[in-house]
Amino acid sequence: MRPMINVALPKGRLGEKAYAMLKKSGFDCPTMEDPGRKLIFENPEKGVRYFWVKPSDVAIYVERGAADLGIVGKDILLEYRPDVYELLDLGMGRCRMAVAGKKDFRDPVGQTLKVATKFPNIARSYYSGKCRDIDIIHLNGSIELAPILGLSHVIVDIVETGTTLKENDLMVYEEIVPISARLIANVASYQFKDDVINEICQSLKEQVEEL
Repeated sequence: MRPMINVALPKGRLGEKAYAMLKKSGFDCPTMEDPGRKLIFENPEKGVRYFWVKPSDVAIYVERGAADLGIVGKDILLEYRPDVYELLDLGMGRCRMAVAGKKDFRDPVGQTLKVATKFPNIARSYYSGKCRDIDIIHLNGSIELAPILGLSHVIVDIVETGTTLKENDLMVYEEIVPISARLIANVASYQFKDDVINEICQSLKEQVEEL
């Protein structure tokens, strides 16, 4: 009997798409089809247990060993740098981390660049590579307001379609890194449950290649 695999799925469409792929891999869990208010679902016959968590918390559950595997955005991995194994790019939830600002923005050379963002570590790392002095303004929502109201010169944020930027007369100036969902594994689990983890990873990889 193979060991039980605990999988942390992000709540929302991304998690639902990821589960569909895992189900196709043979790791289905019928109780997931009618979840109600439950958060944990398991199928002992298949040796799998799923639980829904906030997207930004997936990496924490995996790093701390509460989950063996998880589905998480590359932005989370870059921002928080959890001690996990990144096994596979699932090709889902594609977007980009970018620098955006007002259409008439000009970099104030000689001044400290004010950058509003939810991702201070990504922004700091990016501008460090450009040897640019910045002042990080850490916001948790409505990032687009910052340059409009003069709180910052630019923002560093996730851009999907760019519609929100256009509606607020902002535009992308630089792309930092492409973002997509990744399959991650707990370091210890990868050693002790490597057979089943590699089985899942290989099946998902084949599905990604078919897309």
